[in-house]
Amino acid sequence: MPTISMFYGIIVRMYYAPKEHHPPHVHVYYQSHTALFEIESGEVLKGKLPKKQTRMVQAWTEIHREELLADWALCQNQEQPFKIEPLR
Repeated sequence: MPTISMFYGIIVRMYYAPKEHHPPHVHVYYQSHTALFEIESGEVLKGKLPKKQTRMVQAWTEIHREELLADWALCQNQEQPFKIEPLR
């Protein structure tokens, strides 16, 4: 599972198809916490992060939505996704 971005101790990854399912989402890791975030809405689909990290991931997802959806399409075709600029 490639890492597409890292910021403030948060790691954002995306699986390759055929293991992935819709809706388009990212896997996010922070310390011992894990969560899946829907790309379109920024909602947490599964798991939980601390509130501050959840807000940071949601802001980052909103800023990079088009890039994330492009990476999702690449991963669905079993192609390497591009790295995405971290939140600063």
